[in-house]
Amino acid sequence: MSRFFVPVVLVVLLALTTFAGWKGSSDGDPKVIKIVSSLPRTGSAKAQTDTIVNGIKIALGEADYQAGEFDIVYADWDDATAGAGQWTAEAETANANRAVRDPDVMVYLGTYNSGAAKISMPILNKADLLMLSPASTWPGLTKADKGDPGEPAIYRPTGKVNFARVVPTDDLQGPLGAQWAKELGVKRVYVLDDNEVYGKGIATLFIEACQDRGIEVIGHESIDSKAQEFKPLMATIKGVKPDLIYFGGTTQSKGGQIAKDMVAAGLDCKLMVPDACYEEAFIHSAGADNVNDRCYVTFGGLPPDKLVGPGKAFVDKYLAQYGNMPEGYAIYGYEAAKVALEAISLAGVKDRDAIREACLAIKDFNRGALGTWSFDANGDTTLTTISGSTIRNGRFEFVKILGQ
Repeated sequence: MSRFFVPVVLVVLLALTTFAGWKGSSDGDPKVIKIVSSLPRTGSAKAQTDTIVNGIKIALGEADYQAGEFDIVYADWDDATAGAGQWTAEAETANANRAVRDPDVMVYLGTYNSGAAKISMPILNKADLLMLSPASTWPGLTKADKGDPGEPAIYRPTGKVNFARVVPTDDLQGPLGAQWAKELGVKRVYVLDDNEVYGKGIATLFIEACQDRGIEVIGHESIDSKAQEFKPLMATIKGVKPDLIYFGGTTQSKGGQIAKDMVAAGLDCKLMVPDACYEEAFIHSAGADNVNDRCYVTFGGLPPDKLVGPGKAFVDKYLAQYGNMPEGYAIYGYEAAKVALEAISLAGVKDRDAIREACLAIKDFNRGALGTWSFDANGDTTLTTISGSTIRNGRFEFVKILGQ
C-alpha cells in the first residue's frame, strides 16, 4: 500500500462527510433536531437580542422542547465579536458553516442585521437549510423589485427560497416614516445613514418617499460609524436649517451619538430613527434629555405594551418569567420559534428540504402571538402594521399606527 493512500482516503472521507452535512444527512441522532440562532450576543445590541432569545426560549418551553416526534435542542450562537462590538462577516460566516456541517441542525434563526443575512443566506441555501429571521428587514433579501441589482437571486444559488421572516420589511417602514414626517409638518429634511445594508437602504427608501410627498431633502450623507462623534457634521447641518434629521441606522452604528451631537451643536430640529433604534439602549446611549419630546421612532408592529390577545399573553408570560418588559423584537423571536416548531411538525421527517418546504407553505398561521398571517411566495409575512412612537420622560411612548 502506498504511504500516500491513507491520507488520500482520509481526505475523500472528509469531503464525503462534509457534503453529507451540507445537504443535511441522516447522520446524528434521528430523534433530535437542533434549532440554532445567530444574533449579535456581544456589544450594544445584547439587551435587544437577550429578549429575542428569551422569546425563543418561551416558545420552545411551551412546547416542552418537542415538535412532533422530535426532541428539540436549542443553541444560542453569537455573530458578534468583543473587538468589533457588533456582528462581523467572519463570525456570521463561521456560524452558517457550522450549522451546515451539523447534521442535527434543521432550522437557523437569524439574523438580526440585514447585512449579516446577506452573508449567510447563500451558504444556508446551498444546504437547503431553513433560515427564519426575527429582525432582518431589508426588502432586497426577498423582493426582486425592492432592492439592489441581482437581489434576491444572488442569495438563492439553488433557485429555492429558504429564507423567511416574521417581521414587516423596510419598503413599508421607510415610506410610512416619510408620511409621518409630512404629518408632523416637516418641509426640509437632512438624511444621514450608517453606510450599511439596512441603514443606507431604509434611508434611501425614506428619501424617495419624501420626494414623492413634497418634502425637500436638503442633504444626504453616510457617516463613519467608527467615528467617536459628529459635531463638525452637525454644525454644517445646522447651517442649512432642517426641520428634521432622519438617521438610517442602528443604536450600534451611533444613533445615540447623533442625538447627542445634535444637541451639542445647538440644533433644535426633530430627529427620526427606524426600528433598529427602538430599544432602551438607544435612549441610554443618547441620554434621555437629548431625545425627550424631539425624537420619533418607527417600528414594524406594535409596542409590547399595546399588544392584545395572544400578543398580550406573551408579554404577560415574559414579565412573569423574566421580571421586566420585553424589547420590541422579543415577540418576533417567539414567533420565529413557533413557526420553526410548526414547520418541523408539518414536515414530520428530519430532512432539511422537507422542513424548508413545510415552512414556506404555512398559511393562516395563528399559533403564535401576532394573530393570523401567512408567508407569501417570497418568504415574507403578510403582516403590515408599522407603528410610530416618541420618547417622553426617558421612555418610548406610542403615538399611532402609521398610515392610518
